[in-house]
Amino acid sequence: MTRIISNLSDISQDYDALFVDLWGCLHNGVTAFPDAVKALQDYRAGGGVVVLVTNSPRARAEVYKQLGHFGVPDDAWDTIATSGDSARAAMFEGAVGDRIFFIGSDAELSFFEPMKLIDAPAQITRVPLDEANGIVCTGPFDALADPSVLRPQLLLAKQKGLKLLCANPDIIVDRGEAREWCAGAVARLYTEMGGESLYFGKPHPPIYDLARRRLAEVAPDLDAPRILAIGDGPKTDIEGAMGEDLDCLFVTGGLAAEETKTTTQPEEAALVDYIAREGINPTFSIGFLR
Repeated sequence: MTRIISNLSDISQDYDALFVDLWGCLHNGVTAFPDAVKALQDYRAGGGVVVLVTNSPRARAEVYKQLGHFGVPDDAWDTIATSGDSARAAMFEGAVGDRIFFIGSDAELSFFEPMKLIDAPAQITRVPLDEANGIVCTGPFDALADPSVLRPQLLLAKQKGLKLLCANPDIIVDRGEAREWCAGAVARLYTEMGGESLYFGKPHPPIYDLARRRLAEVAPDLDAPRILAIGDGPKTDIEGAMGEDLDCLFVTGGLAAEETKTTTQPEEAALVDYIAREGINPTFSIGFLR
């Protein structure tokens, strides 16, 4: 049974490092959450290490710029691991081919910029679907439109036997008051249609491997660090932490606010029903990161 806590400081002394989700925990896609920022600043002031682990399809440098725009200060975190970097590495290693049909927005074209970490990277060319031998999806063309509008393109891709690289396994995200579709919704549809989708963000192992490597870079003296994962996504953050055998803190005031009847804190009965329906078992739960 999950334990509802009031503040991160109630449990943080038991952990050397935090793997913290961004969207829904630290910001809402528009602005930072001041209480969450303060909680992470206090944790770091006490000697803890904060790794931001995000399913953003963008590179670490691009996420860093976003954090500045949203008002997240540099002293609230130590390093960043993104689904985008994990997926980019796989693409440049040839995971889905070298002639790529791109599903995403112009704002995410940095996904195709070269990576210095890859020896002899594949030479990637973006091409129309009928010339492609693979697909990269960073998100729908229109984040507000139902992903089913892409069914014709996905049907052709399936007939061609193309693999789809999903750079963001999230299904939905709330940007301020608007709910948007993510790349995970497109990949899920493609899989349901019989296509093959490859995932590199939470809850899948590659991003946790990247997060641990990022942690080792900034805290090389930590031996077998005790890690707490924090997130609001039941099927990404919480399932991912459970799969990695990490303790986790479920932020109920994000994607599950309505189902858990969260105002300041979740309603206990609603939370118990929700986690049973979702098949998750978070170690701790809290209304909002603070």
